[in-house]
Amino acid sequence: MSDAPKPDAPKPDAIDRSGLRPRFWKTVPMAKLSRPEWEALCDGCGKCCLNKLEDEDTGEVALTRVACRLLDNETCLCAQYPIRHKFVPECIVLTPRTIKDNMYWLPQTCAYRLVAEGRDLYPWHPLLTGDPNSPHDAGVTMRGQTLSEVEVDDEDWEDNIIEEPT
Repeated sequence: MSDAPKPDAPKPDAIDRSGLRPRFWKTVPMAKLSRPEWEALCDGCGKCCLNKLEDEDTGEVALTRVACRLLDNETCLCAQYPIRHKFVPECIVLTPRTIKDNMYWLPQTCAYRLVAEGRDLYPWHPLLTGDPNSPHDAGVTMRGQTLSEVEVDDEDWEDNIIEEPT
C-alpha cells in the first residue's frame, strides 16, 4: 500500500492552517490574531510579491508580472520566507500595525485587505475550502505567469504591466 497522495487529493499546505480557531477572521480583531492565524490568512496568490509601479502624480499602483526573485512561480509562495530579509531587505512585513499603511497596494482579493475592511474571504480561500490549491483552481493566482526580477531590466517593467487576476 502506497503512502503517496491520490492524484485528485489536495496537496499538503505549505502554510500551516491546523489548530486554528473556527472562522477566526470573522470573530477576532486583527490585533488579537495569533501568529499562525495571521499567517493562515495568506491565500498564496503571489500578487503581493509582484513588483509594482506607482505613479508619482496620482499615487495609482500598477501590477507587473515581474516578481520578487524569491517568488516560486509554481507555488506562488516565497521560496525563502523565514529568511527572506537576508536576500530582500526591503521586503515589507505585513502586521496588524502595518496593514493600514500598505492597503493601497495590496491586491483586491487579499485576505489581509478584506479582513481589515470588514469583508469576508472569497469562497476559494484555503481557510474555507481546506485545499491550498483552491486559489490556483479559481484562477486568481500568479501561477506560471511571472518573470523573475533578475531576468527583467528595471526600465522594462512598464512593458510587463498586468491587470490583477480576480
